[in-house]
Amino acid sequence: MHFQWDWLCLGVLIISSVAADVDSDEALDADVEVEDFDEQSQAADVDREKSSLEVVYQTPKPTGEVYFTETFDEALTGWVLSKTKKEDTDEDISKYDGRWEVEELKENSMPGDRGLVLKSVAKHHAISSMLTKAFIFDDKPLIVQYEVNFQNGIDCGGAYVKLLSSSDDLNLEYFFDKTPYTIMFGPDKCGEDYKLHFIFRHKNPQTGEYDEKHAKRPDVDLKKFYLDKKTHLYTLVLKPDDTFEILIDQSVVSKGSLLEDVVPPVNPPKEIEDPTDKRPDDWDERPKIPDPNAVKPDDWDEDEPSKIEDLDAVKPEGWLDDEPEFVPDPNAKKPKDWDEEMDGDWEAPQIPNPKCKTAPGCGHWVRPMKNNPKYKGKWKAPLIDNPNYQGIWSPRRIPNPDYFEDLHPFKMTTVSAIGLELWSMTSDIYFDNFIICSEKEVADRWAAGGWGLKKLVASANEPGMFSQLVTAAEDHPWLWVLYILTLALPVGLGVLFCWPAKKADEDIDFKKPKPITKRGLNEEREREDLEETGDIKKMGMEAPSSEEEGEGGEDIYDDEENEVAERSQEEGSKANKSGSEDELKEDDESPSSGDGSLKSVRKRRVRKD
Repeated sequence: MHFQWDWLCLGVLIISSVAADVDSDEALDADVEVEDFDEQSQAADVDREKSSLEVVYQTPKPTGEVYFTETFDEALTGWVLSKTKKEDTDEDISKYDGRWEVEELKENSMPGDRGLVLKSVAKHHAISSMLTKAFIFDDKPLIVQYEVNFQNGIDCGGAYVKLLSSSDDLNLEYFFDKTPYTIMFGPDKCGEDYKLHFIFRHKNPQTGEYDEKHAKRPDVDLKKFYLDKKTHLYTLVLKPDDTFEILIDQSVVSKGSLLEDVVPPVNPPKEIEDPTDKRPDDWDERPKIPDPNAVKPDDWDEDEPSKIEDLDAVKPEGWLDDEPEFVPDPNAKKPKDWDEEMDGDWEAPQIPNPKCKTAPGCGHWVRPMKNNPKYKGKWKAPLIDNPNYQGIWSPRRIPNPDYFEDLHPFKMTTVSAIGLELWSMTSDIYFDNFIICSEKEVADRWAAGGWGLKKLVASANEPGMFSQLVTAAEDHPWLWVLYILTLALPVGLGVLFCWPAKKADEDIDFKKPKPITKRGLNEEREREDLEETGDIKKMGMEAPSSEEEGEGGEDIYDDEENEVAERSQEEGSKANKSGSEDELKEDDESPSSGDGSLKSVRKRRVRKD
């Protein structure tokens, strides 16, 4: 048992020491990592600094056919700020006067890498640019991809883009919320509603009117992409087979069909309800009706109350009839500003009567109420199946006069410009590395030269585990209790299992008495008697003869010696029993050493009365 506890204690101590080493290492790494974020620090982590310096940014260049690219590394060349106003809005906020800037990221930036930043709060922003060449929805996929970083988080605002429809009167200086667009795509958030829009405007081939079709919401939790203050890559892929995919950071978060997974559906139903059809007056929709032949029983008393007094109830003993349930508060005092002319006579507030706390009750006792066994309520005829039931009426269906069938909604209106038309209550929304192309490989290589490097730098500057724990505890102080308990657990276990304990009584090792034979006792006592013969004679004691020894052989030992001898003989080898009689016999017959007065001298214990 002691061996097992020793191993357990050793294991706990080893684990505790390893955990302490890991924590100290993480604490050291965390200190270095925090210093990496401070550009003025003189003691940054050398390895991490080298990894950051090894990331050399170069403006991405497309490696295939593209319809539009923008890195914002040079300037806002080709971008046009809107000069118009938003309709149906207060004059004070109707202007598109929100400020845009081209600047680097606040965190994890790379020299030379810049993006478009929305700077104003509670203002309308609108900026747009023409595509290098228009995209025609024919037999090639459409891929729209760009980066977004909510550097200050996001309270309420959008970061989506609009692909503006081609038209002869398209003027980017008058770009506003009513400007026709073909596709709207990107993140949007207000309150706790996190969205990722994909909306396309579909043209009705019969009426020529446009309707907005909204793709289904992604099944993933979008919250982390809006609040982690990291750069994320948003990608929309539209294919000629009328399917779509939405990706965040190159992982698919939603996909579906333009014919089946949008609301409202692209194609209307073939039949609709006749708006001119009306339900007949004699149409009976009641599946059950009261039985017209039922009669109220004669003994049915509708006047019986549902509750009656319990006449068997007895007032509890000790009920205080003369004590009110509430009494004026004796400690209450009239306020100094109390004006009796304005406020009336002041009365102390009522409090529960303290005498009623120890009594069953106070005041006038009233018998409790109980259910009336005679109560039946208002009589109603039982329900039966309605013989005239005709079912639930619905208007007849007729062919839909507006029906059409568009089997290829991918063939949308041609796109010739891209624009950002946004309202935000949070500033410093960062946009970068726009690309519109038809090949996914081109978009992926473009992402590797922009978002891929940003992700690499952010990972290199990611704070260590210790810093993350401290940051989490700053937001949630109750985590400190969890940390303390976690650190105290191995120490408590070590103290509990490894502290030296008192020796228990059962741990004392008693020596077992050796088996004692009669022959051995005789020899030992003869030796002692020989040494003490002179003393015995002086005390006037005679040595017993051999005959007395033989006759009183069973009385040689006193009570204590008999008890020890018997216990030793029982626990020792049982084989000694068979030979004990022979040994005793030989001892009796053997001649004693010395003269007769010394023969078989034995020392006896004298019990004091």
